Amino acid sequence: MKKLNVKQKNWLLSFHVAFGGIWFGTALCMVVIAWSNRNTPNGDSLYAINSILKRLDDFVIIPSANLSLLTGGLLCWLTIWGFFKHYWVIVKWVATVTLIVTGTIWLGPWVNAMTAISSTDRLQALQNPLYIFDQKGVIIGRIIQTFCVLAIVAVSVLKPWGRRNLKKEEKESDKSLTTS
Repeated sequence: MKKLNVKQKNWLLSFHVAFGGIWFGTALCMVVIAWSNRNTPNGDSLYAINSILKRLDDFVIIPSANLSLLTGGLLCWLTIWGFFKHYWVIVKWVATVTLIVTGTIWLGPWVNAMTAISSTDRLQALQNPLYIFDQKGVIIGRIIQTFCVLAIVAVSVLKPWGRRNLKKEEKESDKSLTTS
């Protein structure tokens, strides 16, 4: 397959960085909003804030995380970076997929449950053990997610691990197969 020229690569990289930045910024905002939501004095405000968290998750976090993964995949496929040539690319892939999966399994459902509970219970939701568990999960989970996305950005910029020595690994693998 033909690789991207420099201008095309830079455009794709710009979109990749933008989606990562949107993901990071929204996750950080959700931490602040969820944290301030712990002492809301009004049931309608509690529901409104949870509803905002749900919309941010559904319409900003999920698309930006997936678009970050998609543009990263395209950068690997259509540039010389490749999927497995550099340790930093592998780390970014594993971290991004892990964040998307954990967000899908835990963070999204917790936000959805908080919104549903506050929709019916209003201020009494703050006395509901399930709501309190979900609220703590969202705060802690989003803090972890925010730091992980920030770490992914740092790895992107610093590229701390070099290129994998694929030829050496192939030779060692071939040697172990022939000696067995």
